Parts: sequence; structure tokens; C-alpha cells
Amino acid sequence: MTEKFTHLHVHTQYSLLDGASKIDLLLARAKKLGMDSIAITDHGVMYGAVDFYQQAQKMNIKPIIGCEVYVTQSRFDRSQRGGIYHLILLAENNTGYHNLMKLVSLSHLEGFYYKPRIDKDILRKYSEGLICLSACIAGEVPVKILQRDIDGAERAAQEYIEIFGKENYFFEIQDHGLDEERVVNRELKRMAAKFGVGLVATNDLHYVEKADAEAQDVLLCIQTASTVDDPKRMKFANNEYYLKSYEEMAERFADCPEALENTVKIAERCHVELEFGHLLLPEFPIPEKYANATEYLRDLCLQGLPQRYAKADEKVMQRLDYELDIIDRMGYSCYFLIVWDFINYSRKNEIPVGPGRGSAAGSIVAYLLGITNIDPLKYDLLFERFLNPERVSMPDIDTDFCYVNRGRVLEYIIKRYGKERVAQIITFGTLQARAAVRDVGRALDLPYSFVDNVAKMIPRELGITLEKALETSNDFKALYDSDEKVKRLIDIAKKVEGMPRNSGTHAAGVVITPRDLIDCVPLQLSNEGLVITQYDKDKVENLGLLKMDLLGLRTLTVIGDTLRYIYETTGEKIDIEKIPLDDDATCAMLRRGDTQGVFQLESEGMTKLVMDLAPEKFSDLIPLVALYRPGPLGTGMVEDFIAGKHGTRTADILHPLLEPVLKDTFGVILYQEQVMQITSVLAGFTLGQADILRRAMGKKKAKELDSMKQKFIDGAKQNHGIDEETSTQIFALLQHFAGYGFNKSHSAAYALVAYQTAYLKQHWPTQFMAAFLCSIMSDNDKLSWYLGVTKRMGIKILPPDVNESGREFSPVKGNAIRFGMAGIKSVGEQVIDGIIKARANGGRFTSILDFCKRVPSRLINKRVIENLINCGAMDSFGAKRSQLLAVYEQAADLGASYQKDSASGQIGLFGDDLFEEVQDIKLPQLDEMPKKLLLENEKKIVGFYVTGHPLDSYSAALENYTQIYKLTEASEEMDGKYYSIAGLISGVRLRTTKSGDTMAVLTLEDFSGRIEVVVFTRQYHEFSSLLYQENVVSVEGRLKVDERSVSLQASGVRQLNETGPEIHLKITRDKETGKVQQEMRRIFAAYHGNTPLYLHLLSSGKTIKTDRCFWIDATNDGFFKEIKKYRHSLVEQRYLSQSYLLCLLSFV
Repeated sequence: MTEKFTHLHVHTQYSLLDGASKIDLLLARAKKLGMDSIAITDHGVMYGAVDFYQQAQKMNIKPIIGCEVYVTQSRFDRSQRGGIYHLILLAENNTGYHNLMKLVSLSHLEGFYYKPRIDKDILRKYSEGLICLSACIAGEVPVKILQRDIDGAERAAQEYIEIFGKENYFFEIQDHGLDEERVVNRELKRMAAKFGVGLVATNDLHYVEKADAEAQDVLLCIQTASTVDDPKRMKFANNEYYLKSYEEMAERFADCPEALENTVKIAERCHVELEFGHLLLPEFPIPEKYANATEYLRDLCLQGLPQRYAKADEKVMQRLDYELDIIDRMGYSCYFLIVWDFINYSRKNEIPVGPGRGSAAGSIVAYLLGITNIDPLKYDLLFERFLNPERVSMPDIDTDFCYVNRGRVLEYIIKRYGKERVAQIITFGTLQARAAVRDVGRALDLPYSFVDNVAKMIPRELGITLEKALETSNDFKALYDSDEKVKRLIDIAKKVEGMPRNSGTHAAGVVITPRDLIDCVPLQLSNEGLVITQYDKDKVENLGLLKMDLLGLRTLTVIGDTLRYIYETTGEKIDIEKIPLDDDATCAMLRRGDTQGVFQLESEGMTKLVMDLAPEKFSDLIPLVALYRPGPLGTGMVEDFIAGKHGTRTADILHPLLEPVLKDTFGVILYQEQVMQITSVLAGFTLGQADILRRAMGKKKAKELDSMKQKFIDGAKQNHGIDEETSTQIFALLQHFAGYGFNKSHSAAYALVAYQTAYLKQHWPTQFMAAFLCSIMSDNDKLSWYLGVTKRMGIKILPPDVNESGREFSPVKGNAIRFGMAGIKSVGEQVIDGIIKARANGGRFTSILDFCKRVPSRLINKRVIENLINCGAMDSFGAKRSQLLAVYEQAADLGASYQKDSASGQIGLFGDDLFEEVQDIKLPQLDEMPKKLLLENEKKIVGFYVTGHPLDSYSAALENYTQIYKLTEASEEMDGKYYSIAGLISGVRLRTTKSGDTMAVLTLEDFSGRIEVVVFTRQYHEFSSLLYQENVVSVEGRLKVDERSVSLQASGVRQLNETGPEIHLKITRDKETGKVQQEMRRIFAAYHGNTPLYLHLLSSGKTIKTDRCFWIDATNDGFFKEIKKYRHSLVEQRYLSQSYLLCLLSFV
């Protein structure tokens, strides 16, 4: 008997929220147990096959690729007749691997119904090269045995033997101590002898170590949204489903040693060879007059020369020849043609395309083809940063498209190469550190506040893990060590951390294959019904398949819509690629900090950086993208750069040869390309070698760096006589900045988009903001804020109008933007189309009856008409909304009758006399509804106040409070800090606590946005009289920020006065002296502002409202610090401000 064993029934983390075996830990454990082979058989998918294969090969373990599929009577039948059974399939060879991919793909594309299902018809068709095991007790044969249908079990076994052949079908026996398994095993042994079929022992492992059972149990709870205490939930019978050693399996199956031996025999039969690094490009159709793709590519570049360069000098031609030679040698000519083709299609069909992104902007070939719009020679961009001839890697040209039309580009690619050869790419949502803690906490049924506090202690850093958090956060480690409940939570979370919890569609990735997809990768359907690969983008690339990133960029849609609006409103056709790049008005706008709506520049931090940098031309924006990142912001690089630009700092450059490279960045090594250039200039590295060094520095590859450092030192000495101490210093400097360096090509490309949006905003603000508002229509909070921004720009926002509005926001004469009809509740696409068509055919609507007669009645029910009236869309009829609401039902009935008679021919037969008397409806004499009700209706129907705002009269008062949008965009650094806000209570929800007390959750909104305010029991009892809908209040409280929401926990609530803040000073009799008056005048003059000041003379009981010249700037804390010097005085602030609590001080 051999002392070897191979696990052939194995679930990894890719049996989503069911398998808890991380591939690296699984293989490490198998290696430790002396196993030289192991299988992967996830439920219905092959997500982990390539990762498993690559990691196993690195560890010298033979990977066996398989899958536990679901078999049903007919994959097309959704009645589930005949049941659904498990079956293990293992790929014996490459034919089997390809057949397994086809079966798994078809189970998703044709058979998915709750589970991906195959049937025996396609099993027969694709059985070659596959070894089949009868599976666990959920397999067809075991199920029939447990149903005591022995004849049925034997018939099923014979059918599988007939499909796969006796030598490729095995009865699978398992022993986890279950009674059902003992029954099944006894019968399977009998049937094995009867049919001459082999037995195989497996353990259906779902986790690596026995101690991982609890973590896997928690995963099941996360999957089923249940808790570990729920007696009815799905759970495993015990903790025996782990990777057992040979000894443990031999003990379990001592009576059946051949079942162990057969696992080894099967493993020895399995030989799948996956190819990596070999490029599998689809064929691109080359016109007949060209000998090959390279010749065609060269000609396209030459055709593009006149548009890009007035004179193609030697420098241009040398760079072109150099790039084309490398592209040809690396076999990427077809790649460039494929990209050129779909970008060319986009430009011809007026689909906005970005100027480039990533390192591709460093290629003159890409520039000449129109793939990018950045001149790499003018901006000193390096081709080797994009495509390195000394490091074999796939080129990667990512392209931004208008997000509305990205689908059209994808449709073109599918049409060009065939739907069987184009798919989108899968992506996996994983359990990151904080999410793992929260999900595990929910599964363990721990209190939310307890879990929330633990999760928030995990540092918010990119790529943070629980292990790293325990190493770097002393507080987190102390809590872990001192609290057993926390320790258990974190220990389980560590085991599930990093596991995929769901699959989705990659936002940009598209794969194009040279033959049918199903022959290259397993496939499935996305939630949207699109075909996607089961391998992620990295694995697709590893297999040599062509992956393109087609990104939808909202800003490109804004630019495209702005250009269209400019043409529609002025007749002027703007070519965005030909705008002046040194426009003073645009740069002046940015220098003022007017960056709202400008791509990449509108955050508070970036706006400050723009103002500090004070750009004078487009190229000044290029460094911004590189500077505004966590690394540079925390190292002094930004300050050095700005000081250098403004001439207040002279760079300390270690060697004169560095000066030309660092001149444009004022001595700061800002870009990755500079690291490459310095290495090349000083040490004589080729740019390809320099790129390899840059990558090694960025990834801190110690071994590689040691050898390259010596080469750098030797090269610097040999080429320029630089001593070792200086070159070592320079190398250390490069190594330091390589960690922060940014891709200049990407900076340049995105800076251009930023400049273009700024230019359009400055010169066509109405058109630009209309386009911008359209792009955020689905986000009410953002829309609310930007409507405010638009109004502050002096642009009027007009209500929807059936005579003027289109679908979306549109610019109109008089510096105004009109609301679109798409935002009106109950008004769908068909209704809008019907209104626009009726308007186009018969002109403006003159009355509500005219509207009801001309717009098809099947589209406009009474609710639609009522909503159109309430939001102001019928104000142009000249009637009051109250009058229209009184007659709209009558108008709808008359309009429907008119259309019915017209359609039946009755009006044509008898003339229009019947309707002459109802050409219009007499409107009743009614007063208009109260302004407050009008605004409430607008808000209810459109989601916003349009013709006014209940807070309009509070504008001055609101200036003293933090704008709500600043809190809704809060980072976690703001968590726990106190803020004062003010606004309208637009929603009140009362809740009863566990102890039976009442608390409230408010929705508070100002002009900029809305936020949830939590009023706990104590505060509720104190302030309940103020907590009603439509009341205007100020609230002070502590901000609570987590991954899902932002809220303010109220500590105080006050009524807000329209007049705004006031300060009241109470003065006692003995302090009514000239000296005190003189001191008061000095303080009032020092802190002069717009807050009214009242003096209360306690001796006479008089209250004096001071003249405006004595009013105070209440936002200046200095005033209150001065006042506090007088211990016994009394200052009462009758409002809450942004930065201080209600002050009660006594003024002497």
C-alpha cells in the first residue's frame, strides 16, 4: 500500500462564501504534509484555476484542474424536475481542460437557474479528457441510494459509465462521521464490485486546518445573512471538512486502501499544461496593398504627420522610426491597429475620447494615430515608460470615452470581431480589513456599536490588513490583547480577510480573442446579462489574451455636451483640441480658486494647491496631478516645488548633469520619467534598463537593486568621473523619490482634460454648467450642491416647462438653465418623447386643454398632469397652479375624448363644431397656493426646490455654519469632531430604544446638501418641541463617519432666526463707566463684522441694539478670547456657530 494520497475534492475561497481555503495556505499545508499533487473543484466555477495552477507550480505541486458541477435533467428546463445533483469533473489533459471550460461556460450561459447547471447531453458531447467522480452525498447516485432507489442509483451509475468510460468514472466515498455517508459508502462498494468501477476516497474539504471550521461557518452566515445562533441556518454537520493528512485518511478508510491508491493513480494521469506570456492577438484586417501590419501602421503614422507637426524634422522622424522598430520587433503592430481602429470609429462618430491616460501618452505612434492627444516630444514623455524593449510585457493602452457612449464603442468592437470573441472581464469584491470585521461581527451577532468601534480603530491606509494594523496601531493591539471578545472577532476576521465575497463586471476591461472565447476562457453572465470571463484581468493577461480597458469618463460626456450646447445656442463650433493652452482668463479663474466642476481640481485640498501654484498656462497644471497624492503631500515636496516656481527657493542639485532633467520641476524629482532620465544621463543606462531600475525601486526589490546600484555607481564613474560618494547619494535620492514619483504621461493627459473643462467653464459657463448638471442628475445630494454653485455663479435655474424643456438640463437665453423633464416624478421617457413630438408638430402649447388634446392620452394620465402642474412645468400657460389643479381632471377627460373621436373619424366627419365651445376651459378665480406649499410640491415632484427655497430668508444666518455638503463628503479624520450646522428639517423618524425611550432621526438640509442627524433620548426630551418637519434649526453635534454613512449626533438644537446670529452683552451698574466703554469700543473696532450686537444695561433694564459700526465678526474666535479676559462678564450668543459652543460669559 502506498503512503501517498491526493485530495481530489477541494473547495477554495472561490467557492464564494462557502469555501474558506485560501489557495496559498492550502498549498503550503499540502506541501508540509508531503503531498505532491492536489485538485481544485470549486462549486460550478473555475475562478481560481489559473491562480491555483501558477501557485502550485511554483511550489512544485502538481495542480489538478477540476470543478464540482451541478447536473440536472435538462439545463433549459427551469421546473427543476428530476432534481439537481453534484458531480466532480477533473481535467486529465488539455483536451479535458478545454472541455471543462466549455461545460462550465454552458452551465452559466445556457443552464443558469439559481445554480449553473449542465445536463447529460452536453456531458456526452464534452466528456473527452475528463475523469468523473460520483461526488458527495448530494451526487445523483448517492441521493438515489439515500432515497432507497437502488435500481435508480444503478441506472444512473451505468449512464455515467457509458458517458465517460469505465476507466474514467469512479465512485467517491467520504467519511465525516455522518450516518448518511455510511449508508452510501456501503452501497457504493457493492456497486463498484458489480460494475468493475474504482473507488476514490475524498474529504470534500472546505477549509485548510480543523481550527478554520469556525471561520468557514461564519462565511456561510455572511452568505445567508444569518447569525451563528440561528438554529435554522445552513451549516456543516461538524468540523471534519479540512485538509487531512495521509495518515488521517488512511485511518478513516482502513478497510478500503484501494480508494486511497486510486487518488494517486488519478493524479498521475492528470497533465494539464497552461501557456503563459505568449501573445494571442486577434487578426486585424490589413488592406491588400500592404505586405503586413507594420507597413500599414507606418503608413497611418505618416498620414497623421501633417496634422500633428507643421514640419516633421529629424527629431520627429527618428523617434517615429525608433518606436515603430520596437513595436515591430515585439510583435505589437496589430495591437496598435486594433486600438487605432476603435478610437478612429469613436472620433468619426462624435463619441468624445480622452487625450490619453497612463504611459501610452509617451508614444509618438499613439499621438500620430490619434490614440492620444499629447505631444510626447513637446512635454518630454518617454516611450520606454510605456513599452520597454528590454522587458517583455504586454502594451497597455487604456482609453477614456464619454460614459454615455462607451456602450457604442463596445458594440462596434463586438461587431468588428464577432460576439463569440469579445467579452467583458470579471472582478471580485473582497473582504477588506474593515469589511471583514463588520461582516464577522454581524455573523457573530455582536452589538453594532461594539463592532463599529473596533472597525474604526483599523488605520485607513491603502492596502491595510488586520495583521499590519496590529503591528502599527498600539491602541488596536492593546484592545486585541486585553479583550477576549475583540480577540475572537479579529482572529476570525483575519481568516476570512481578503476572500472574494461576490463577483461583478470590471468597469473597463474587455477581452478580444483570436478564436471563440469558450475555447480560451470559462465564461458566465453578469448581473446585467452580459458575457464576462471567469478569469480576472490579470489572469486573462497572463494567458496572453488581449485585454483592453475602455473606461467611461463622465467629464468627457460633460465636454461633449457643452460643445453641443454651445453650437445649439450660439451656432459656434468649438474644436476642443484646438483651444489656446495659455488662456489668461482660464488661468485667472483657477488662481482665484474657482474650481467647482473642473476635472480633478475641485476638492478643497487641490483648490488650495492650485491657488498656491498660480498657473499661467496648461503646462503648469501637469505637476498638480503628480503632487496631490499622500506621498508628496507629506514629505515637503509640494512646498519645495511651489517655492521653486515662485523663485523663493533655489534647488540644491547634487550634480550639474541633473539640472536639465530637474529644471522644469525646480529641483524636485516628481516624475518616474525623471528617475529614468537621471539614470540614463549619469550612469549610461539605456532607457529600457532605467525603466527596469525604476520598477525595482518602486517595488523595493532588494536583490535586483543591489546589483543595479553597483552598475549605476560604476557607470557614473566611467561616463562622467563621478565619485562613489556622490553617485551613492544620488542613487539614494532616486530610491527615495521613486516611491513617490508619478507617471508624467498620465499627469499630462489628465491635466489637459482639467484645462479643457476650466476653459469651457470660464468662456461658456451656462452651457458648461448645464452639461455638468446633466451628468450628475442621478445623484440628488451632488445635484443639490451644484445647483447652489450654479446660482452663485449668477446663472438662474428655471423650473421644468412643457414648452421649453427637453429631457435634461439645457441652457437658455438670459444666462439661465432650464430643468429637464426627466427629473419629474412619474414622467418617463415615453411621456417626454410624446410631449416633445407634439410640441415639434404643433408648436407651443397654449393651455392645459391644448396640451391634453395634443399629447397622446395613453401617455399622460392624471397623475402625470398633476405632477407637471405642481413642479411648475405648466406655469408658461399664464395661469396660477391652484387654478390648473382645479381643472386638470376635466382637461384630461376632454383631451382623451377629443383624441378618441379624432381617431375614429367622427371629428373629420362632422367638423370641429362639437369642440368649439371647449377650445379652452374657464379657470376659476382662485388665490395662488401659499409659497411654502408651492415649494413643498416642487420638492416632492422634482426632488428640489426650484422657484425658491424655504431657507432663502435665512441666507445670512446660514453663512455662520458649516455647509452640510462638507460633512457628507467627510473623510474619517473628521470622525468624532464637533460641528455646527443649520437648515430645514425635511424628515423626522421617531424610534423607540430597547429601554422604551424615544429618540429621533432627522434629515436636515441646507442649500448645499442634506445629512442625517441623530437625536438621542436625553437631547430628544430637551429639544422635542423644535423637532418637527419644515422647522428651521441649528444643530451642534459630533460627526460620525463610517464606510457606509455620515451622520451628526446632536448635542444641542436651537431655533434659527431669519435675521441670523446675535450677540448679547449684559452690563452691571458698577461697570457703566467711561473706562469700560472705551475698552468695549476698542474690542468692537478690532473685530468689526456683520453680527448684530445688543447691550443689556442691568441697572435700568434697557436693551440697546448698537449701530452697525459696532457689529461683530462672530466667526472670529479672537473676539471671544478678548471677552474671556473679563471673568465676571456675561456674553450670550443666541445661535450656534461653526467653531464654538453657546457662550455664557459675564462682561465687566
